[in-house]
Amino acid sequence: MPRKILVTAALPYANGAIHIGHLVEYLQTDIWARFQRLSGNECVFCCADDAHGTPIMLSARQKGITPEKLIATMQKEHQQDFAAFGIHFDSYYSTHSEENKSQARKIYLKLKAGDHVSRRKIEQAYDEKEQMFLPDRFVKGTCPKCKTEDQYGDSCDACSATYSPLEMIAPISVVSGETPVVKESEHLFFKLSNFEEQLVSWIKDGHVHETVKNKLLEWFNEGLQDWCISRDKPYFGFEIPDEKDKFFYVWLDAPIGYMASATKYCQSNGLDFDTFWNDPEREVYHFIGKDIINFHALFWPAMLMGSGYQTPKQLAVHGFLTVDGQKMSKSRGTFINASTYLKHLDPQFLRYYYCCKLSNGVEDIDLSVDDFVSRVNSDLVGKLANLVSRSVPMLNKKCEGVLGTLSDEAKALVDEVAAGAPAIAAFYESRQFSHATRTITALADKVNQYFDHRKPWAAIKEDVAHAHETLTATLNAARILTLYLKPILPEYAAKVESILSIAPLNWQDSQAVLENHKIGEFVRLIERIEIEKVEAMIEDSKASLETSSEEVAVSSSPELAKEPVADEINIDTFFKVDMRIAEVLEANHIEGADKLIGLKLGLGGDEVRQVFAGIKQFYDPENLVGRKMIFVANLKPRKMKFGVSEGMIVCASGKADGVYALTVDDGAEPGMRVG
Repeated sequence: MPRKILVTAALPYANGAIHIGHLVEYLQTDIWARFQRLSGNECVFCCADDAHGTPIMLSARQKGITPEKLIATMQKEHQQDFAAFGIHFDSYYSTHSEENKSQARKIYLKLKAGDHVSRRKIEQAYDEKEQMFLPDRFVKGTCPKCKTEDQYGDSCDACSATYSPLEMIAPISVVSGETPVVKESEHLFFKLSNFEEQLVSWIKDGHVHETVKNKLLEWFNEGLQDWCISRDKPYFGFEIPDEKDKFFYVWLDAPIGYMASATKYCQSNGLDFDTFWNDPEREVYHFIGKDIINFHALFWPAMLMGSGYQTPKQLAVHGFLTVDGQKMSKSRGTFINASTYLKHLDPQFLRYYYCCKLSNGVEDIDLSVDDFVSRVNSDLVGKLANLVSRSVPMLNKKCEGVLGTLSDEAKALVDEVAAGAPAIAAFYESRQFSHATRTITALADKVNQYFDHRKPWAAIKEDVAHAHETLTATLNAARILTLYLKPILPEYAAKVESILSIAPLNWQDSQAVLENHKIGEFVRLIERIEIEKVEAMIEDSKASLETSSEEVAVSSSPELAKEPVADEINIDTFFKVDMRIAEVLEANHIEGADKLIGLKLGLGGDEVRQVFAGIKQFYDPENLVGRKMIFVANLKPRKMKFGVSEGMIVCASGKADGVYALTVDDGAEPGMRVG
């Protein structure tokens, strides 16, 4: 009997572009969902942009636009990138929606009615200049434990200690640069401890990977703490019912966004959401990164338990992406946005390569550039596409494009390939994609050995029947291998289906045989990766992101992403950098450039510099004119295809949520030295 499945991927934050680190999760989820559909199961894939929180509010203000405009723009870009990589959503929505607002209020009121919500006053860091309470990640200072400077307000990168911003030494607001004060405010808390027994039972009941289970159970040793679910204004989010100037914390309504997206799907298909979600036969799977396990394995199931909804059947947790063994780096060009990748390489390459690396564990996966090129060229081109490209033209030219029949020897080969279906299906089901690709390529090796041993290109001259049988067996085996690859490479599979003149393949077709069947014309299936294209992509990434050089760990949570501390330098080295105040005289879009804005900067007197800045996705040019910025004046000019860039404006970044050009206080004049 077909299964009923709802699958989700973690919601991308609506404050930055999709990059190849994000794509690990969305491709993994898409491939698993495609396999389920191929197997005859009902599998609905829902996702949405995570559109609330302080970072979005501040980013929109920095750009001079409304948060609504910012999230609408980012959602459009996200959906374009996902579509280009072949990621199919049955519903892609936004947490800033009436459906999400309604569902969040409904769940909150049920929790409140069940005595699962309390209130108490707490002390928080407060930015008097900006008139706002500061989330932990918006405070930086010196670690109170090891005294390391420049740490965030929740934990220390140097000693791994955790603390509150109020415990820090010399804290500052990252919003204004001012020293925050301590201010009291009343907040609402979700009584997570009310669900301790139920959560322990749920965690132990096979809903998470064994390593994740062991980590989660450590949280119960000291007892579960109440979870603050409110934030003070100003805050971009939903107001809490019956409260004044209080908003739901982004992490309360973000997972409810899964429900909002599913609600949208139900509305489009004439279904009732509550019946859909709570169907006892419905299996809910969440694909997430390892950095947000606590939200999905503690808070989220407890919220569902307390509001009468069924909990997820499985959390599929993955690790981060590294490139050539290191964190993705903007300076090395390995922090690659999806849109930059698409300018240079076929998205099918990345879909396949990630599958060669992915398991059902939480280990990080590494994208080795050399291995990436070698594996795609060897496996996809040399082993798999090669079977079709060598057989179809010969069959069309010498055998009138009609498959023959299979002898016992030929049938044995096809049967061996078909016999791999149960194991490969089990690997897909359990998310052991690397095992699936190894099994598929091992079978492809056997088919290539059969083809090379029988030499149909030579036999066709003297024994057409012998060659005809070889080609028939090879293409039958290639058809089955294509089916096995179809969750990973849907575009490739569609081409093979067209060449063979067959209906779209489903999993049961692995046991079928094509005989006496007229095929179509050959078309190129996939091209080799040229290393020059990879190098060009890396250079393009350096150019478009040259405003920052930090390394980045891929995080599924905007509030958990961290910036590393740079290497120490002495004062003499610092003073070699000539930083000055510059006024933006002109700002223009650069035709043909996805990331760059052209700036003309006045440095006082008659001195004007031209700069190309990779900030197009974060700023409208018209909002930059007249601003006074910090400018590196003695940077070696860089020749680009759009002209010569004569310096660099100074920006803050380090997370995927945005780039912020540094401006100066009133009174600073163009040409003044900074430092």
